[in-house]
Amino acid sequence: MPERSVVWFRRDLRVGDQPTFLAAADSSDEALALFVLDPALMGPSGGARLNFLYGCLRELDAALGGKLLVVEGAPADVVPRVAEAVGAGSVHVAADFGPYGHRRDEAVEKALTDAGRELVRTGSPYAVAPGRVRKSDGEPFRVFTPFRRAWTDHGWRAPADTSASTVSWLDPADTKGGPRATRIPDDVAVEAELPEPGEQAALRTWADFLDDAVDHYGDDRNRPDRPATSRMSVYLKYGCIHPRTVLADLARKRSASADTYRSEIAWREFYADILFQRPDSARKNYDGAFDALPLASGKKAAADFAAWKEGRTGFPIVDAGMRQLRAEAWMHNRLRMVVASFLVKDLHLPWWWGARHFMQLLVDGDLASNQHGWQWTAGSGTDASPYFRVFNPITQGEKFDPNGDYVRKYVPELRGIEGKAVHQPWALPDGVPEGYPEPIVDHKAERQEALARYEKVKQARG
Repeated sequence: MPERSVVWFRRDLRVGDQPTFLAAADSSDEALALFVLDPALMGPSGGARLNFLYGCLRELDAALGGKLLVVEGAPADVVPRVAEAVGAGSVHVAADFGPYGHRRDEAVEKALTDAGRELVRTGSPYAVAPGRVRKSDGEPFRVFTPFRRAWTDHGWRAPADTSASTVSWLDPADTKGGPRATRIPDDVAVEAELPEPGEQAALRTWADFLDDAVDHYGDDRNRPDRPATSRMSVYLKYGCIHPRTVLADLARKRSASADTYRSEIAWREFYADILFQRPDSARKNYDGAFDALPLASGKKAAADFAAWKEGRTGFPIVDAGMRQLRAEAWMHNRLRMVVASFLVKDLHLPWWWGARHFMQLLVDGDLASNQHGWQWTAGSGTDASPYFRVFNPITQGEKFDPNGDYVRKYVPELRGIEGKAVHQPWALPDGVPEGYPEPIVDHKAERQEALARYEKVKQARG
């Protein structure tokens, strides 16, 4: 009887650079490829993320010759049943360091161990696994810059040389017993135009960026009016490409722009490390003193939040960002900071309202990056932007969208306004164009109000 194992895919939907394949091939003669549609993860995911996931699964199944078994249910129940059905002695995964994923894997490991089987963790979705980079005294980092230095000094493995043929795959149709297979669901209706899913699309997108935009990334990455970003966040989120592959390619690009992009990968890994240290920070202020910050509430808060979500605040750069989110299930990173600052410091609303809305709509919604990006802007996180740094939506627009092209693309009511005048439509001789709202707040006044509220935080710190 040949030795058998299970390769359980999660955030690693690819066949290249797959250390789990090497571990499975080393320990068994043949393996079953498995993906679990986990209701605990499917439920909170918005339509954009679900559609992208389903597309990735279809491509992965094709790469494996139609041999991906998809089942639905709680992993602690269905994974051990699949392993028993195929007579597998081990289940191979890339380690998950997220709050839910960590708990889930512990439950699966216990169930497998009780049945005389093993959960084998090989690698992770990160170049350097969370918790591995530490200060000299053994404590975790709480500030990005020293983390980045230590992360760079630590280094990472080269990409693993794997393909679909690295493992001899079992045909799920030949498997008897176990949970019933389910077909990959059909796409759900969404407004947004989504990126092409899967490993091959990831590799093409990355190759295109390397060929051109990476050389200008350092100068242009803050310009939403230019196609200057890599658009790789969604592919990294689902593991269609591993950051090792990205970093290996960047190492051959000796330029300041390549270094800047490498730092963005480091930010992703820093936030994963922070969430691993403090799982509660996904929902609560990392800096507990911010619990004392007075927040808006009541009918006006609800109305302001609705206007923000709809892109009808009367501040063109904010509205363009929020409309891009609906149109593409993605938003330029500069705009993520601008709209977050507006929500927290102009409208005085909780950062977690905005973070939740982003996770519902973003195709690249990643818990660690999203929650801690919001906390950075809100001032409540580690290595945060100082609370008194309040983004001015007018000057942000004029600086990073100097000709107004980004605003005009996403706010059709303002397309008749030429140049940077689009950022202050209320200053036009005829006033705000028909159909576009007046500003819902006075930014100068709300900045002062934000600073006044911040005094409560300072008092809480003593």
